[in-house]
Amino acid sequence: MQTGSPDLPVSVPARLRWWQESRFGLFIHWGPVALTGQEISWSRANTNPNCPNNGPIPAAEYDNLYKRFDPEQFNAGEWAKIAKDTGMKYVVLTARHCDGFCLWPTRTYDYNISSTPFKRDVCGELDKAVHQAGLKMGWYYSPMDWRDPDCRTANNAAYLKIMQAQIKELVTDYKTDLMWFDWDGGTIPWDQENTYEIVRSGHPNMIVDNRLDCDPAHPADRYIGPNADYYTPEQTIGAYDDQRPWETCMTLGTLWSWKPNDTLKTTPEVIRILAQCVGGDGNLLLDVGPMPDGRIEPRQVDILMEVGKWVKAHGEAIYGTRGGPFKPGAWGVSTRKGKTIYVHVFDWSKGTVTLPAIDAKVVKARIVSGGPVAVDPADPSGDCVVQKADGVTIDVAAAHRDPADTIIALELDKPALSLPASSAPGSR
Repeated sequence: MQTGSPDLPVSVPARLRWWQESRFGLFIHWGPVALTGQEISWSRANTNPNCPNNGPIPAAEYDNLYKRFDPEQFNAGEWAKIAKDTGMKYVVLTARHCDGFCLWPTRTYDYNISSTPFKRDVCGELDKAVHQAGLKMGWYYSPMDWRDPDCRTANNAAYLKIMQAQIKELVTDYKTDLMWFDWDGGTIPWDQENTYEIVRSGHPNMIVDNRLDCDPAHPADRYIGPNADYYTPEQTIGAYDDQRPWETCMTLGTLWSWKPNDTLKTTPEVIRILAQCVGGDGNLLLDVGPMPDGRIEPRQVDILMEVGKWVKAHGEAIYGTRGGPFKPGAWGVSTRKGKTIYVHVFDWSKGTVTLPAIDAKVVKARIVSGGPVAVDPADPSGDCVVQKADGVTIDVAAAHRDPADTIIALELDKPALSLPASSAPGSR
């Protein structure tokens, strides 16, 4: 990355720009475990003392779920359409989770989709559909295989041959744009140097998350190794950081796979989570767990479609923006691009929102969903922005406030990225 003032946002390499500008992606956790309605991999009982899982499903039962896995209603085009209609720009699928089951017909072993009654190549079909929809495709791949008795043992070299061969298949057999490795909190004997070389051999501009290198001393929520591109807070919104790329991964429900009658986040919750991530200068990778029949649950789709409507109307304040210059707080967040600051207000409990002073003049303002906002009126009232030496105050009439996120665009007389980030009252 380019270096510069620690007070100003750092630019990312050109190959990473599509990812950063996308800001919103779809995570999909799926496999035979959907038949149980329990957590993927973690619900499997432990058969390897060097792995951390200790789930309630006996290994003999879990490892044979694939024999009943027949998602006849799986439609890759429909999944891609859902992602696109939600406003997402990339998709990441669990090609292989920690249980070792592969959603593509790997040539390394038979524990894969071709051995199920379904037989079809899920990864291949989704890869094609996602790219046809104009989106980018990434694979979640677990370096750990809790089912393999050689993993993390004296025979780990034998295990590595399988692991690296599978990664090679994913990055060469498919039009892979991104690799999303995971970490389970254990040791990392993954031959990182050669593994990264395999990943890059498929696509020199491949984007790679940080978890292949993570260990207890280098946690996933803040560490980026020398070969990785971004760090990955999980189930929490990352803190403001415009110096290093990051992406929050978070579930729409409570599990990383499908659960019947799961408690789902509401549309306003998802909108605010997205805005908070982008306002912190990060991405959001929102997870769904499709059902055993291959469909994304209609309840989940309904929420995603409502989010998509909001994103379509407010996308200018999401896509291609950077966080700041006002750091996130209970009041809301801000994003910016060009000569515009987008102020996302969540909390109007104080009647108005007062932000720190900026070294730029606000020349024009508007509500992104529609309607002008007066700038420095003689008698402040209604929809207005008042800029003084000690700060910027924003007021919007109750009728014009979005219960999820009211966005006011402030057009400046200079580039918004030239302003250092500052904390507003109530910043977290």
